[in-house]
Amino acid sequence: MPGLLPVVGDAEMAGNASDRPPTTIPSHPLGVRPAGNAYTSTRNLKNSAGMFSSIPDELIMSVMEHLEVTELLNVGFTCKALYAFSRFDELWKSLLITEFNESWTDKPFILTEPVKDWPVYKTWDERYLRETYGRVTFRAEAVEWPLHTYLDYMEDTSDESPLYLFDHSFVEKMQIAVGLNGAYRIPECFGEDLFATLGDDRPDSRWLIIGPKRGGSTFHKDPNATSAWNAVIRGSKYWIMFPTSPSYPPPPGVYVSEDQSEVTSPLSIAEWLLEFHAEARATIGCIEGICHEGEVLHVPSGWWHLVVNLGPSVAITQNFVPQAHLAEVLLFLKSKPDQVSGFKKDIGDPYGLFVRRMKEEHSEILTQVLEQMERVQEVRKRKWDEIVKDDDRQNTQHHEKKGFSFEFGDKEDSDVP
Repeated sequence: MPGLLPVVGDAEMAGNASDRPPTTIPSHPLGVRPAGNAYTSTRNLKNSAGMFSSIPDELIMSVMEHLEVTELLNVGFTCKALYAFSRFDELWKSLLITEFNESWTDKPFILTEPVKDWPVYKTWDERYLRETYGRVTFRAEAVEWPLHTYLDYMEDTSDESPLYLFDHSFVEKMQIAVGLNGAYRIPECFGEDLFATLGDDRPDSRWLIIGPKRGGSTFHKDPNATSAWNAVIRGSKYWIMFPTSPSYPPPPGVYVSEDQSEVTSPLSIAEWLLEFHAEARATIGCIEGICHEGEVLHVPSGWWHLVVNLGPSVAITQNFVPQAHLAEVLLFLKSKPDQVSGFKKDIGDPYGLFVRRMKEEHSEILTQVLEQMERVQEVRKRKWDEIVKDDDRQNTQHHEKKGFSFEFGDKEDSDVP
């Protein structure tokens, strides 16, 4: 039986706070007020915190920054004052980013909450997109159409393999902002995207995806060894995924060249589902699940995945480089330059550029990863040398057993090498 994609709610991974107009200052959900109010207030909840009541707020927060999840929860259970301290967003953001890098970077999972706070989730239905962006041109595979033309096609098509709108310039074309007060924002639990150090030189990294029922993408890995998240704004998507490992073959029906530069699979998603789906679900390592409207799915670096829309769908996806997979991305850029994609044509050495930018902004992280890569290469070289020595030893033993002889006799010339 295939594994199921874990669905993760607010209690396990970070959601995002709801949007508020930048000109308003909402009250704290726990009634916490700025410290200046202590001069006029007749009651201070912190006075009931025992020995902590005499410790400055800044020092309490500094101590809490060093606590693990269980410890922080336990401290919050002791009294209302410390509960308020323990609920500080930045504490949990840091913990969840650490947890993601340590425990979740190699696992597919679904987050149920962050997307539901995005403005695009509240507005991007078919009617709004048609009225607001109907004349904007987007790429749908080999063609470029105004959005209203593609939406008309999407409503009427009965194609087995319908055209899929997949546009990497949608932010600029739609003139939307990305970030805290933007149309959407990156879920905080994924932490820093190290490709962001490249600025305007980063490869293509985000796409608007629109498609009808049966639309989707056949088996592939995300480019440049990156990870990805895929947020469903409208509709729902079926995912089937497989890890990449020497102990796991490619998905059934998928054939990969030795250098992994070429992937051969059935021409359509429908054909693959008819011929290989049952076999795939019984294959070791298989994970499947449905990402519903308002949810976001994490795709780890190197995982094979096939995606199919269960109905008309609108989604946003973005590739990123978490710290835990920096080594894989650097190795890919360095060792497979012919397979690197998405960079501007005038960037001749993506690996060198990325290393230089990382030195400028994250020199300690880069140094650690480069040392790790060097150790791995030394181990591989040592294993290779041992294999070569074993082969030489076996060949020597074979010749010693066989011996060497030649003789004069009645042998025909054709027997002489």
